[in-house]
Amino acid sequence: MPFLNNIGPGELILVLIIALVVIGPKKLPEVGRSLGHGMREFKESISGATRPDDDDDDGEDRTIKS
Repeated sequence: MPFLNNIGPGELILVLIIALVVIGPKKLPEVGRSLGHGMREFKESISGATRPDDDDDDGEDRTIKS
């Protein structure tokens, strides 16, 4: 997409201001966190590997070995 090469700091600030107005200051961190989590899950599903869960008590590493 050719328009992605033209995004600069001014445009990013504009997008963040619009997101702040639309979503609100209290929900913006939560939305960012969930977006990051979703992107991380997508990246892991594409790569085929998973990271060990922090809440597991058995201490086993649950990575997929191909």
